[in-house]
Amino acid sequence: MTSAPQSVFEGSVRLQENNKEIESVQASIEEILNQFNYGDTAMFAIRLSIEEAMMNGFRHGNLQDPTKFVEIRWRIDSQSANFHVIDEGEGFDPEAVPDPTLDENLEIPSGRGLMLIRAYMTDARYHNPGNHLEMNFRKGKSL
Repeated sequence: MTSAPQSVFEGSVRLQENNKEIESVQASIEEILNQFNYGDTAMFAIRLSIEEAMMNGFRHGNLQDPTKFVEIRWRIDSQSANFHVIDEGEGFDPEAVPDPTLDENLEIPSGRGLMLIRAYMTDARYHNPGNHLEMNFRKGKSL
């Protein structure tokens, strides 16, 4: 007797800044997205957004403290992929991040990751105090 394919995948992991562990989580998420037939463009957008969110958590949230963790949670189904990336930092005001596309900010390295996340995901919002990013990608989003 065979079982029906799983209709929703949920998971979570707490990571320290370790490239092999980060790549392993990324690969696991890509495998799930593949099972639900997310296309190459969607998988690129999601992978880049997750990577940017985690790196921001490690660098800016946890201030590269090797004893602190970043948690990532996911819920993926055939129509949408939802991710929570939570660091152990004090948080920040995302509206205070300079717009990297303005002429006066072109040489400032800050804000590019957040801009990419907002561009590639259907929805991205920070929960107070600013150390918890929730991102959603819905199939059919034009990129």
